[in-house]
Amino acid sequence: MYAIFRAQGKQFRAEKGKTIQLPLMEAEAGAKVVFDDVLLTSDGETIKAGTPTVKGAKVTGEVMGMTKGEKIYVFKFKRRKGYRRKTGHRAKFTEVRITDLKLG
Repeated sequence: MYAIFRAQGKQFRAEKGKTIQLPLMEAEAGAKVVFDDVLLTSDGETIKAGTPTVKGAKVTGEVMGMTKGEKIYVFKFKRRKGYRRKTGHRAKFTEVRITDLKLG
């Protein structure tokens, strides 16, 4: 049993009990979040695709906390000019544990 939902411009697959990483949200640890923009649901036998969303379907989760992803290095250079720049960044994520799926 799973659902595909849209949050912050990206699509995610949700299964009950799984923890997923979403782009940084303004929510405190322990807060409940509800995603009602569900695009597709499956109960193991049948698949419902929304046009554009599945009516009555929603994904409920609990915010576990904030994390950082792996460091990504950005290296710029121009050949034969002596120009080199190395920078990096770590993307910030919100970890959400899926507590309930309502397939609609």
